[in-house]
Amino acid sequence: MNDTQLKKQIEQQAKRIKKAEREKSTLLAQTVYTGVLGLLLVLPIVAGAYIGNWLDSLMDYYSIRWTMGMIMLGVIIGAINVYLFIMERE
Repeated sequence: MNDTQLKKQIEQQAKRIKKAEREKSTLLAQTVYTGVLGLLLVLPIVAGAYIGNWLDSLMDYYSIRWTMGMIMLGVIIGAINVYLFIMERE
């Protein structure tokens, strides 16, 4: 590695550090971000529970099959939502 490459790398890292300091998020922004992540995870789970409970109530016998299945589907959808949201922000 020669001096020009090293100098160029150091300049790039310095630029990244300065950019990160300028774009430093506030406590409120971090709180909102965390809240949005929570909602993206929890809302599909709750919706799945309600829909599954409704489907189970349509059956003549006692069952939690639909409720559990829809909750699991909600967990999967919520996790995908969170993953996509985080990847979009980066």
